[in-house]
Amino acid sequence: MATARWNGEIIAESDETTIVEGNHYFPIDSVRQEFLRPSDTHTVCGWKGTASYYTLSVNGAENADAAWYYPEPKDEAKEIKDHVAFWRGVEVTA
Repeated sequence: MATARWNGEIIAESDETTIVEGNHYFPIDSVRQEFLRPSDTHTVCGWKGTASYYTLSVNGAENADAAWYYPEPKDEAKEIKDHVAFWRGVEVTA
């Protein structure tokens, strides 16, 4: 089981992550929504498409743009639709 932790809380947990470029993408229904705050940040990947971000808000602390997802991934990355990945100090273990 893969687990994402930050600031003393489990953010996401799933037996069904998809690994792309070394990152675990968690199904959105395995992510604790109460910790996610929408961000205005977007980046573009040549083969995955345009990424959107969430800021994590956990136990009074924020981690800006620490989670990302592809709302409309390109066909080559369709397996990560409705999945979220983490970085910026979020500990992901499998």
